[in-house]
This record gives sequence, structure tokens and C-alpha cells, in this order.
Amino acid sequence: MLGRVTTPQNLDERFRDAVSALPDPGARRDPADAVRAGALLTGARALELFDAQLASRHLDLAARWLRSFNEGFYTIGSSGHEGNAGVAAALLPTDPALLHYRSAAFFAARAKSIADAARDVLRGVVASAHEPIAGGRHKVFGSADLNIIPTTSTVASHLPRAVGLAWSLARPRGSQRRWPADSIVVASFGDASANHATATAALNAAGWFEHSGVRLPLLLICEDNGIGVSVPSPDGWLAAMLATRPGVRYTSADGCDLAATYDAAVEAAGFVRRERRPAVLHLSTVRLMGHAGADAEVAYRSTEEINRDLERDPLIATARLLVAGGLRTPDEVVTRYDEVGWQVRKVAEEVLGEPKLAGVAEIVAPLAPRRPLRVAHEITEVATRAAGPGARERLQMFDGKLPEQSGPLTLAQTINATLTDALLVNPGMLLFGEDVAGKGGVYGVTKRLRDRFGAERIFDTLLDETTILGLALGAGVDGLLPVPEIQYLAYLHNAEDQLRGEAATMSFFSQGAYKNPMVVRIAGLAYQQAFGGHFHNDNSVAVLRDVPGLVLAVPARPADAAPMLRSCLASAAADGSVCVFLEPIALYHTRDLYEPGDNEWLAPYSPPNQWSGEHVPIGRARTYPVGNAADLTIVTFGNGLRMSLRVAARLAEEGYGSRVVDLRWLSPLPAADLVREASATGRVLIVDETRRSGGVGEGILAALVDGGFVGAARRTASADSLIPLGPAAQQVLVGEDAITQGAHALLAR
Repeated sequence: MLGRVTTPQNLDERFRDAVSALPDPGARRDPADAVRAGALLTGARALELFDAQLASRHLDLAARWLRSFNEGFYTIGSSGHEGNAGVAAALLPTDPALLHYRSAAFFAARAKSIADAARDVLRGVVASAHEPIAGGRHKVFGSADLNIIPTTSTVASHLPRAVGLAWSLARPRGSQRRWPADSIVVASFGDASANHATATAALNAAGWFEHSGVRLPLLLICEDNGIGVSVPSPDGWLAAMLATRPGVRYTSADGCDLAATYDAAVEAAGFVRRERRPAVLHLSTVRLMGHAGADAEVAYRSTEEINRDLERDPLIATARLLVAGGLRTPDEVVTRYDEVGWQVRKVAEEVLGEPKLAGVAEIVAPLAPRRPLRVAHEITEVATRAAGPGARERLQMFDGKLPEQSGPLTLAQTINATLTDALLVNPGMLLFGEDVAGKGGVYGVTKRLRDRFGAERIFDTLLDETTILGLALGAGVDGLLPVPEIQYLAYLHNAEDQLRGEAATMSFFSQGAYKNPMVVRIAGLAYQQAFGGHFHNDNSVAVLRDVPGLVLAVPARPADAAPMLRSCLASAAADGSVCVFLEPIALYHTRDLYEPGDNEWLAPYSPPNQWSGEHVPIGRARTYPVGNAADLTIVTFGNGLRMSLRVAARLAEEGYGSRVVDLRWLSPLPAADLVREASATGRVLIVDETRRSGGVGEGILAALVDGGFVGAARRTASADSLIPLGPAAQQVLVGEDAITQGAHALLAR
């Protein structure tokens, strides 16, 4: 049946009509033989894959059926893409896969049975709490048992992770591997997604590594159906773009022809596995039944275009292959189609009654598990290793003079020493980014780390934040502890979805089956002198505070930097946490607090036997009493801490006592500490160096209200402006004069 709209009913009828009309050659062929002359695909394997293709088609039909009475919540289907079952068959079941959302046939081909595949997928469709990978939180293709890493990608945002995972698999490792040493990474994506910046970044990074002599066992699969929602891809564009990517081997095949797809996938996967080099397989497919259930193709596609795709239906093409090869008669094909359909429909009816997620606590449970006792224990173990078996090596790493013997240190020196100690006791920890290795960082924070630990663990990357975070995502899911550096906070905005959409969702959408622990170091905030502008003086952290489950640490003083960094590293190791360690650039080399030469901003570095006692739990603030500490509470963080302490000292000379609260953690906010310290004086001045709109101060005020604070509150924040170059920056940033004025206004009440 041909028409202007492809519905489940006419797609079903068309399959039956087309198969019933096939001529039966009569002779039967041995299933052990090739399905056709010159093919690698055997008849037996073709029959297995046809079952996977049938399951995929019927899953789409079942999803539309469920949606028709509001019991199904996801109808983006795989109809027209069923050829990806051939890709699954060309791989080892232990090869980690990150799949496009039209990959039901791939998933079914890897599953133990049609019923298993149908139950997993349809539980996702109906948002069942029994869905085994995401627990009903989203419809994803994922399974720890099947080595399928769940992705929510619609725009290829999972491809940088795939590059990172391939890079991690290629690294020399000991016996502790999640995947076998000969594994390759496969990641699929659509033709429209290929134009997205994340896809471009991944393809560029793969070629860059290849050009640099770093081998990546990465197979990318572009499933090209010629249209993105309603926008057609220009004819020939994908082939021209993919075939000319330097360092990435290109092959193509008809994705509607199962034998051609399988043969091309076997060849491409064999190349990647043998050579440990990246390749892209470009499959020409079609999209049937529109983008999703609510999509009316008639609004943007002609009858001729729709019918042209229907003529290439991969299910009919495989049926034709089986019948022409003497493996099944037309009646047997239709019978098997119905048998698989009934299996899928039966499962659909079974999952209808399964419970849904019932409450907030149940929903958020896997988002960012916090085990503070386990984190504290991890720090104790790290300290034990550093003081015991690692003591001699530690002395060598620090050239015979340990940091605790070097006198008070700056913030930058403290972070360097803490990273050195962490790298020493955790061989799976890696540190990388722009200029971090040879140069030692723009501000010298990572100075000499490459000399101490070698280029395998401390290395410079290409200048692309998406790739840097993608490497961390891949390394983390492979069991390493990556510590990537983003050179400036403003640079993060080029790639922030790698944290929001990829890193922070992994545990949530896999119920902890997969994690990507990481500690992202970012140099940021404002107040740099003689250098800056809005790209180097960035005071916007709203996007980080808006990511559920992400830990955002802002160490202001050297005394806090070491224990806070250890907490982040321990939380990543113990809980798989995604942490951002935001380092105030202007305080890196600050030495003085009140007067020039007083060295009050420096702090001694603690030896390992003191690390446990100095542990700073995530989400706990620190209070500095000044004077009698009874008149005013100043809540601040980062650069605001130094300014607030200076103002508090002057207020003490006037007879006013203050308690200066350093939040230290901007996510999660230390709400309990905040309310307690605010209630102690009844007057709260919020010193927020971020912007007035969307800044941290808004969250602090909300926490006070939620916590029942009934006193007076006032805030001083930076202007809603980008930060200009030179002295003009001081006009838009919070300064000590503004803090003083705010304090006096509160004290006068």
C-alpha cells in the first residue's frame, strides 16, 4: 500500500503484500552457505539477524500501539534502520557500544532472545520502574550485560566519549580492565547529527590522534536516512564530509541490504581491531513512519519521497534475500513475522501493569550517590599509602624536600602538591588539558607533574574543550580517574553539555551500572590584574550549579584547597562523582591578607598523617569569627572571602563583630551551615562575586528562606555585565567599598 502518510497499519500491510508476492525458487540452500554469491553472511546468520530485524520493527509497532491509549511515552523508532543488526553481528559481544536512538535491531541482535530484547525496550517505552538499565527514567538502549553504554544523544554528544573510551582502551594497562584488550569501541549516529559540533569535534579528535601516532580502536557508524526530523540532508554531503576526514578510514554500504551491511561491517571492524585505527562506516538507510509518533511526514515530504523510502524497506529486502536464497518460502517469512509480532505484543501487554517510579527519592537515588563515610575512608586509605609504601617514592617525587617541609604555600603551590600526592598513590589517575604538561599550566599549577609521572599520565591535548571532556568521559567509564583541566572558565561554555548531558546523566540513566568519575579543574572567576577581559575573567557559574548531581568546589585559601581536592578525588573514586574544582585565578599566587608582607593567605601543607583529621566533607562551610562574631554574618566564597575578611577586620576596629562564612561548596550548597551561622547574628550580608541575575546569591537567599531564617538579609553582587578589560573591570565587580556599605546598612537596622 502506497500513500502520503506511512502508518503502522500500512507498513504492516505493505510488508505482507510485498513478501506474499515474492516468487518461491523452490530449491533449498544449506544455511551454512553464503546467503548469496560472494557474501560473507551465511544463511544461518541471516536468519538470526532477520529475527532481530523483525523484533525491531514490531517494537516500533508496539510503541505506537501503546501510545495510542497513552501508555507509551516514546515513539522514536528504528523502522528503516534495521540493517544495524548486521553491524552488531560483525562485532564481538564484548565490544562496548554507544548507540544511536534508532538501534533497536542492534540491541535485539545482542540480546539473548527476542523476549529479552522486547522486555527491556518496552519497559523503557512505558517508563516501567523495572526497566533494567535506566529504571524508567528514560528510554535508552543500554545494558551492562550486553556492553551497551546508554546514551541519550540526539545530536551525537556521545561521540566525544566514544573517542575517549577508544583512547582509554588503547592505553597500556594492567589486568584491571572492564573490557578485553582486543576490544573496539563502536558508536552510531545519524546523518543530521553528523553536522553537530560534538560530531565534528569527535571526528577531528580521532583524526588528530591518528596523525599524532596515537592509535584509536574506534568504529563510527553513520546511519544516513537522508533527513533530520523535517530537514533533508543535501545529496552527497555526508559522503563528501565523512570521506575527507583526515586520519579516519571511510567505507560505505547500503544499510538496507543486510548482506552488504554485514560484509562492510565485518571488514571495517576487522580493520579497526587489527590496526587499532579509527574508521567510519557510512550506511545508507531510510526512515519509515516519520521521526516519531506525532510527526506528520505529509507536512514536509512528497508522496514520491515517502514511496521511494518504502521501496527500500530493509525488512522486505531481507525477506527477499532469504526467499531468493532458498532459506525460507514467502509463507514461512510471513509466519515468522507474525510469530515475532505476537511475542512482542505479549511482552507489551505484560509490561503495561508494571509500576512506575513513585517519588522524588526513588527517582534521584542513582543520580549522584553520596557515601560520606566511604569518602572519608578513601582519604584515610590514600593517606596510609602515601605515608607507608609510598613514603620513599614520595620523597623522591618532591626532590628530597616534602611540601610539608617547605614552609607556607600559595594556593597554586598547594594544588600542585596535592595533585602530586594524588597521582603518586592512584596509578589510574590521569591529568590532561591545554598547556598542562610541558608548560605546567598558564599559571604554573601543574608545573613538573609530567617530569614526575611521565607523558602517559600527564599530557597536553588539542585545544578543544569538548574533546578534553570527552576523553575524561571515556577514561572514567573505563575505570580510570581522569582530572581534565579547562584552562579558563569561559572556555567551558564551548563544551558544557559534555558535563550536563553526558557526565551527569550516566549514573542516572544506568542506575549506577556505568559511571564516569572525574574531577574537572577549571581556572576561573575574576579579579585578575593586568590581564583579562571577559574570556579570562569569567564570573558565571550558573550552568554548573544547574547540573543535577554535579559537585562544585571553590577553594579560596590554601588551607582548604588540599582537603577539598582530596574530597573531590575520593568522591569520584568511591561514588563515581562528577566534580568541578573551580580555582580562583586571582588567588593562585596571593600571599598577603591584611598588609603587604603579612603572608596571612599562605598555609603550611599537611603531612599524610593529618589528612584524615583535616577532611572537608562535601557541602560543609567554614566560618571565620572576627571580633565577638555577634553582630553580622557575611556569606561569601572565592575572591569574596579575602575581601570580606579584610572588611570584617575594619568593622572589628569599629566595634562590630562578624562571622565570615566561606561556603567552599557552591553545589551542593552548605544550607544547614548557612542557616545556622545566619541565625547566630540575625543579619546576613551576601557577598557574591558572580552576577546579580543568575548568580550564587539567589541560591543563598533561597536556602535561607527555605531554612526558616527570619532575620535581615542583604546582598552585594557583581553587575549583570561581561567583564571589561583593564581597570574598568573594577566598576562591574564587587569590591570592598560595596561590602562595607552593605555591612553598615545592615548594622544600622
